[in-house]
Amino acid sequence: MLPTTSRGRSSSSTSRTNPMFIQYLRRIIKWQQMDIEYTFWQMLHLCTSPKVVYQHTKYHKQTKNQWARDDPAFVVICSLLLTVATMAYCAAYDHSAAHAVFVVISVLLFHFLFIGMLLATFCWFLTNSYLREEAPNSHVVEQRVEWMYAFDVHCNSFFPMFVMLYVIHYFLSPILVAHGFIPVLLSNLLFMVATSYYHYLNFLGYDVLPFLERTTFFLYPISVVIVLSPILILSGFNPSRYFMNMYFSQRVWI
Repeated sequence: MLPTTSRGRSSSSTSRTNPMFIQYLRRIIKWQQMDIEYTFWQMLHLCTSPKVVYQHTKYHKQTKNQWARDDPAFVVICSLLLTVATMAYCAAYDHSAAHAVFVVISVLLFHFLFIGMLLATFCWFLTNSYLREEAPNSHVVEQRVEWMYAFDVHCNSFFPMFVMLYVIHYFLSPILVAHGFIPVLLSNLLFMVATSYYHYLNFLGYDVLPFLERTTFFLYPISVVIVLSPILILSGFNPSRYFMNMYFSQRVWI
């Protein structure tokens, strides 16, 4: 049986949140305390067999009595990889060092961290307010989704999307930003797969929690993406050109 926290101990659980978060932040600058090998193992399996990763999340809950990671290695390595990928785009398509620094900072802080925290907060509020199973009586143990776990789920879901929309997209960008129907089709298909896989991993992250119900809600955005993609393709919208022009407006795409 998974360890749980009762209603009577809910306040003590809350009081442990801040020290846990402070310890998490302190470990960011201590590489020797990070499990780098396990982090890369997680990243690989998130792209190939994500259910295995969330099976290990259950083991983490059993051994440390929390769903969230206590190791910041995943966030640190993901941030470094994102920085390197963005610098590669700047080296290829930007002509200003100052603007390149702005692009790197905005992608890292806004795209990954700020939007990630917003999405994590939304999912944390949604799951705790509407998706938790109703306790039949006051003596039943109560469990809640940790905010840091919600952020972990976002980071897990973000990494395969990063591989598709930053790494693979980088090597295909000369084709994807070209004019014509084929670039529009390929660009939309790549964005559709990446976005759908993000929401699928989001679903897996919350579906593994035994005290949540109706977690299929997190799969609904996939149907929206699938419906919108043909419309965008037929309208000639190219998401690759759109985002590349957003950051590299001085670049003339031919």
